[in-house]
Amino acid sequence: MNAIIWGTAAGIALAFAWLAFGFGGFVLVAIFAIVGGVAGAVWTGQLNLRAAVDAARGRRVG
Repeated sequence: MNAIIWGTAAGIALAFAWLAFGFGGFVLVAIFAIVGGVAGAVWTGQLNLRAAVDAARGRRVG
């Protein structure tokens, strides 16, 4: 599946969370989605967390 389909599915899921649980549920689902996406990217090697933290701290990356 490509990024457009995943993005659409995520948008639909967030919309249903908002309708079912209100704004608080929407925010909670969005936070869990972000955490899950970052965890998946780290797990698959698409995100080097150590390099990201070093870059955020202003250290040289590379």
